[in-house]
Amino acid sequence: MYSDKKNILQLTALLIEHGIRNVVLCPGSRNVPIVHTLANHSFFQCYSVTDERSAGFFALGLALQSGKPAAVCCTSGTALLNIHPAVAEAFYQQVPLVVISADRPAAWIGQMDGQTLPQPGVFNSLVKKSVNLPEIHTDEDEWYCNRLINEALLELNHHGKGPVHINIPISEPLFKFSTGELPKVRVITRYQGLNVYDKEYNDLIDRMNKYNKRMMVVGQMNLIYLFEKKICKLLYKHFTWLTEHTGNRTVPGMPIKNFDALIYSMPEDQQEKLIPELVITYGGHVVSKRLKQFLRKHPPKEHWHVSLDGEVADLYGSITTVIEMDPFEFLEKIAYMLESNKIYDYPKVWENLSKNIPEPEVPYSEISAIGSLIKALPAEAALHLANSSTVRYAQLFSVPESVEVCCNRGTSGIEGSMSTAIGYAAGSEKLNFIITGDLSFFYDMNALWNNYIRSNVRILLLNNGGGEIFQALPGFEMTEQTRRFVTATHSTTAQGWATEQGFQYTSVHNKEELEEAMTLFTQTESTEKPLLMEVFTDKAEDIKILKNYYHKLK
Repeated sequence: MYSDKKNILQLTALLIEHGIRNVVLCPGSRNVPIVHTLANHSFFQCYSVTDERSAGFFALGLALQSGKPAAVCCTSGTALLNIHPAVAEAFYQQVPLVVISADRPAAWIGQMDGQTLPQPGVFNSLVKKSVNLPEIHTDEDEWYCNRLINEALLELNHHGKGPVHINIPISEPLFKFSTGELPKVRVITRYQGLNVYDKEYNDLIDRMNKYNKRMMVVGQMNLIYLFEKKICKLLYKHFTWLTEHTGNRTVPGMPIKNFDALIYSMPEDQQEKLIPELVITYGGHVVSKRLKQFLRKHPPKEHWHVSLDGEVADLYGSITTVIEMDPFEFLEKIAYMLESNKIYDYPKVWENLSKNIPEPEVPYSEISAIGSLIKALPAEAALHLANSSTVRYAQLFSVPESVEVCCNRGTSGIEGSMSTAIGYAAGSEKLNFIITGDLSFFYDMNALWNNYIRSNVRILLLNNGGGEIFQALPGFEMTEQTRRFVTATHSTTAQGWATEQGFQYTSVHNKEELEEAMTLFTQTESTEKPLLMEVFTDKAEDIKILKNYYHKLK
């Protein structure tokens, strides 16, 4: 029987799956649940060494002799510090060593409890990865714990070999051994530098070909990649391709971009036909919260992430494979290895549903102002989107493929949205259109306080007197007192600041003024000054119009 501590069970099962057999066990009480579980499983070859300093070097010797990772396990407190010299040696000798330390619950660190000290990260820069496992109480805890262990064990042989540290807080009771078998665990694998002649590469393609419902999700990419026509033809029909405006031209063909509204429009009992078996992702962040929720609630059988850094990015909670290579190189390689004789219905399901999602035709509002600009964009232009509601509303409209879309989605904050766009425009020969909400604008208004703003800058400022997106949060009903603080209600206008900084300023209050102002705003001829159009709308009406649009989709 094994310990009933789920974090220990996850660790044990994953040590087996990653082939780590040799384990050195040190005495103690806090690590008894770990020791008991490892020592009572037939997979492990266990060694008992009392002195932790010696135990660390003993494990180092096992790893050197076998050429495979070895582990050393100790109790809490200073026991862990005595393994430090062996960790340093393993780091500089590039030996894969797993240090497993039992720990007290975090609440008791620094509270005069025995054998306690801050153990997470204690080896600092001398380990390739250090993780502190959660004590598992929920499904999310278990997913997180599983991911952390996989990440640590994958790092043993990633860009060179070296030690990793896995710290395990364990609450009392310590000595309950009621579990009869280890859980089935998700194992994350990493492929590095795949070659078409490698057996593992062919195994990967075989796995891909067995799935009929395959999806590519492309996150933010600030570039344009021109696929060969032959590659596009080979790839496109095999996958449902989802991306957003921030993905720019990095998909071989015409992707589905209105998937957020599509998912919303589908009743729960009909979403079954949309669920993929295999999801492959590349690029950066995805804006759509609905896609994240959909794939987390309906996890695919496999999720592969392709990136040059080879890092684990488990956005949908189901990652199984990390492919460390350039995404476009990967796509070009697999194009010729997909089964060309198959006809897939799955992409057609998404495409047909996508065609039925209308673009908003709404009264004067923030949404109509954004749509008005996007529909009038010149073919060669850069579109900069501030965060929060702006980037989400823009997704409701089709942006010309030749327009480059930029947005600070790395951390998705409102600070610096306009400064980034102004900096981009300073080195650009295109017209640069900036769509920003009022909070984003006024938070970053010093973006206009420099001498590098050229006449190729055109700012559409949407001012409804506060943070609209906060009022649209589902399930959150605000009192007037709360609303004042959460939405940062204000009555500020940009006119004085904009004109002082040399902008040609226009204010808009209704549909007719918007149509008239947009003609000048989107003309391709250069203007003497940069332009700023401030569109004033009613916050309550904006929310009502948004809700009505989504209500009609249902």
